[in-house]
Amino acid sequence: MPIKVYNNLPAKQILLQENIFVMDEDRALSQDIRPLQIAILNLMPLKQATETQLLRLLSNTPLQVEITLLHPQTYKSKNTSQEHLISFYTTFNEIKHKKFDGMIITGAPVEQMEFEEVGYYNELKDIMEWTKTNVTSTFHICWGAQVGLYYHYGINKHVLPKKVFGVYEHNVMKPNCKLLRGFDDAFLAPHSRHTGISRQDIINHPDVELLSESREAGVYIVMSKDQKQIFVTGHSEYDPLTLKQEYFRDKEKGLNIDPPKNYFPYDDENQYPKASWRGHAHLIYSNWLNYYVYQQTPYLIGKVGENKKSQ
Repeated sequence: MPIKVYNNLPAKQILLQENIFVMDEDRALSQDIRPLQIAILNLMPLKQATETQLLRLLSNTPLQVEITLLHPQTYKSKNTSQEHLISFYTTFNEIKHKKFDGMIITGAPVEQMEFEEVGYYNELKDIMEWTKTNVTSTFHICWGAQVGLYYHYGINKHVLPKKVFGVYEHNVMKPNCKLLRGFDDAFLAPHSRHTGISRQDIINHPDVELLSESREAGVYIVMSKDQKQIFVTGHSEYDPLTLKQEYFRDKEKGLNIDPPKNYFPYDDENQYPKASWRGHAHLIYSNWLNYYVYQQTPYLIGKVGENKKSQ
């Protein structure tokens, strides 16, 4: 897929080196196509790494996509330069008058705090409320999934006895769901979190359904019955080395952390880990873009939110 990005966005050069088709602003303007408008609310500390990971996955479709990068206005990033934010990002206040075909809300390293204690929670509540009428479908990742389930449906997270950290096997619970089209019955995905969502809370709620879970990692994919909100508790977007970097970062801090499960060959942290989740990662994003964004969004983007999706 041609992803339209800023001409000098650092992620562009990385993706071009990986032979991924990235379209810059100049070429996109010459095509008589309405691209899908996708907003990414990037709450991760290492924003450039997350940009690259998500753009890589959004490339796996013939659809043209134009990306708008957002960061919280009510929080100053400590790990991404202001120059990068000023050059490539905007804030909710600047785009809240617009409509978007899709939106991604990333995770954030704040899961051990209560939602209300997070400095930008009020801003995030405004954004999540706005998605109900201004976005065709919203894809929530990890902590973004937890806060989304809490805000939209009152389903709270709970602290786990031990961090879920590694690559885990998951099962398909709804094989006829379009989001899971092409999935194997069992597939792998990374997780890195101290909190989880109760399976029973999902099962008991009339407005959401459980699409996938893991015996070890618990609830994985949840979707609202109106198909407008998708919640993924893991990190299918992670690069092969992301868990390794997190592991050694925490070891250097002196934290008591086990190596990520099912990740290092022979459980040897000196071995180079292999990505075993790429196929699933590309499928979930291409299925989301196709079936829940492109197939559902109106051609005239101003009409987004006027009609609810059929179940």
